[in-house]
Amino acid sequence: MQPLAPHFHRRGFLAAAGSAGLGWLTPLGTHLARAAEKDARAAKSVIVLWLGGGPSQLETFDPKPGTDIAAGTKAIGTAAKGVQLAAGLEQLADQMAHVSLVRSLWSKEGDHERGTSTVKTGYRPDPSAAYPSLGAVVCHALPGTGVEIPRHVSIMPNEWPARGGVLGAEYDAFKVFDPADKVPDTTPHVPNERFDQRLEDLKVVEEAFAQGRGKRVAATGHKDTMERAKRMMSSEQLKAFDVSKESAALRKEYGNTAFGRGCLAARRLTEVGVRCVEVTLGGWDSHANNHQITARLKGELDPAFAALIRDLKARDTLKNTIVVCVGEFGRTPQMNALSGRDHWPHNFTAAIAGGGIRGGLAVGESDPNGGKEPKDKHLVADLHATVLSALGIDHTKTLRSPAGRTFPRSEGTPIKELIG
Repeated sequence: MQPLAPHFHRRGFLAAAGSAGLGWLTPLGTHLARAAEKDARAAKSVIVLWLGGGPSQLETFDPKPGTDIAAGTKAIGTAAKGVQLAAGLEQLADQMAHVSLVRSLWSKEGDHERGTSTVKTGYRPDPSAAYPSLGAVVCHALPGTGVEIPRHVSIMPNEWPARGGVLGAEYDAFKVFDPADKVPDTTPHVPNERFDQRLEDLKVVEEAFAQGRGKRVAATGHKDTMERAKRMMSSEQLKAFDVSKESAALRKEYGNTAFGRGCLAARRLTEVGVRCVEVTLGGWDSHANNHQITARLKGELDPAFAALIRDLKARDTLKNTIVVCVGEFGRTPQMNALSGRDHWPHNFTAAIAGGGIRGGLAVGESDPNGGKEPKDKHLVADLHATVLSALGIDHTKTLRSPAGRTFPRSEGTPIKELIG
């Protein structure tokens, strides 16, 4: 699945402040005061590398060399004793002492939209409750003092970006595309003096409109939204999106691709206080020509993922940043008539690193004969509970929907091998 083209219209960032993906601008004070966790924590941010379309576990993180289901895919050794990756991930293999694999993830959802919702939220889709994504839960639970840009960001999202769900649109991910391009609608198209005058004129109109409508106007949060938008437009933190500030040598390590630049931007964003960044690499829906598709995409994934781990480690921030790499499901052990693999939610793999998570492990085991039941099976919710626990967030705490329905942040159980 390819990322959507940018949807911003050049009518000015302030005019767009109420559109999809900009809900973060609405007031957060009461939410943060209610939701902030008091306990000390090592991890502070999450970077999700989203492999849209469902990557084949057999050609990435769970190779089965020499078996019928491998269909010729080779495996390579890694820096983690006894843990192999599929050929084509040689750079990541060198970093596997810091990365662990959960090879027994299991879901009931084999449809792209439903599978995406399940993995991003930890819940199966339910028409009676719009469950929040992992990033939204993290932002809701952790304070964001001093952050003038969105705390939840999605880089190159597909049609199902991370959402705030019942927590509110202010927790939707702020959507941007290739970091080689400037963040849209953050620079006035007129000189600063004229721009400031326009804001003053707008203030006069708004104050006149608010007369006799005080409570109704206050309830919209419009004034606070505008103030947040203005602060972002003038914030030095916007530079975190600009990967050109990094050395040419480092940019080359990540790869001259939109995904590589997205991973580098994610590292920069977490350093200024952004809580969750999702970077999408789409196109893994390999119903035909599976081996060719995965080989091409591994050419983008391998340098970017490996460089992100190296970079975080070198800056001593891997301990504060959790990196999760996963898609909505895996691919069938059996090849189809088009040399492809079809949807397979029964056992697939997530890679996870940083934030105090133990590295160098492979948790769980898929069936080498292609069966549907993995050993040491883990629901997607267990992955969510593990991440939340590593962040010092109580994953059992109850959330409430506007309709009054309650549910925990995660129904899962933290994976003990990863966090002890």
